[in-house]
Amino acid sequence: MPASREPVPAEVTITRRRRAGGEKRSAVLDAVADVLAVRGYENTRFADVSAAGGVAISTLQTYFGSREDMVIEAMRVFTDREVDALRAVSAAEADPWRRLVALADRSLHNSERTRQVLVEFWRSAMRDDELRAYSAEVQTRYRAPFLAAVREGVERGAFTPTHDAETVTDLLLSALAGLIIFRVQREPRPMPAEFRDVLLAQLRLTLGVPASAEPHTRTD
Repeated sequence: MPASREPVPAEVTITRRRRAGGEKRSAVLDAVADVLAVRGYENTRFADVSAAGGVAISTLQTYFGSREDMVIEAMRVFTDREVDALRAVSAAEADPWRRLVALADRSLHNSERTRQVLVEFWRSAMRDDELRAYSAEVQTRYRAPFLAAVREGVERGAFTPTHDAETVTDLLLSALAGLIIFRVQREPRPMPAEFRDVLLAQLRLTLGVPASAEPHTRTD
């Protein structure tokens, strides 16, 4: 049976526009993300990015116009990359269960920088109307490969879930986002390895994945 794929929604239009930069712009945006991860949205200034990326403040002003536009564009580009990475993980695995495990691992084992930037993105979206609309669109795209894997597993008869695919996906993503917040705050618990074991065990039960299915041990 063909895979069930969640349609990708039309992207939210961001009114902030690129002003200049060409190929160098991507490297500058990486430097913005580095500073953002350490200093946060409110404290990421042109001077900080200039020091981190070796780019003159006047150049940054030409590229972005304002500090806010610079930081928000960096968050937008960063989150787009995360969505693209999930799509690549999804495309690389045909089996729905192994695909779900691989998608969960992408989130469970992302870098500290990634976690910090994501939390800053969520915080900023609470206060910026334009960014909030974009955040909703990003969440839909981020969620799509997880939901598609659950639906495909049901269609193939590999999953016999106790709840609908939407609810199962929401629960999984909520758990993954919760761990990101704990880790950004440097809480000693939950420990990532133990959290993964419990999360996948509960996901197996919720989806009705048989014990004979492919083991979910992470190898890296």
